[in-house]
Amino acid sequence: MRFAAQVFALIFFAIGTSGEGAVEEPRIVEKVTPLQLALSKDFQFRKTKLYFLSEKVPKKEAPRTSSALKPGGSSTAPSQKTLTLQDVPITFERQYRLYGAVTALDQRQRFGDYFDFFWRAKRPADVTVRLEYRQEKLHDHVQAQEISYRNVRGTRKTEFKVVGDDYLDDGRVIAWRCLLIEGGRIVAENRSYMWE
Repeated sequence: MRFAAQVFALIFFAIGTSGEGAVEEPRIVEKVTPLQLALSKDFQFRKTKLYFLSEKVPKKEAPRTSSALKPGGSSTAPSQKTLTLQDVPITFERQYRLYGAVTALDQRQRFGDYFDFFWRAKRPADVTVRLEYRQEKLHDHVQAQEISYRNVRGTRKTEFKVVGDDYLDDGRVIAWRCLLIEGGRIVAENRSYMWE
């Protein structure tokens, strides 16, 4: 009986730690060094999703009414229904990011900037995705986080975040660039307009 329990525990552990479904946490790059630029058509960024989770809950806009609108007339102002539908994705994203944060301390550790990068590798390769960024209170100091993938091909999503004490102590991310790196060279790049 004890042997069967040990085998079951070992199988459960092996299934739980398989890398396919697990989300990897980025590692902090201690020293950000410049890399050689060698852009390749085999790698590309597809989409970028940025979200800022603020301490302040966004207020719902009051419905706009036009005093110049006459019965039977038309207006270029959006309807109340449109305004309500525009608030839904923002409300959902906030609830999604705060899900499971019960106490004020839990919520405090989730406030900050979230980055989701969707990218594609057209051929199998060992790829490192690096986010380099600057924060408000650190001015020109560049920090970086990265995640490495082995023998990857196809479309992927990589998530980075600057949250909790990093955000509360050093401020919002004011400029960023995301790199796909293969063999120590930059093969694809995506950047904010504030990045120099």
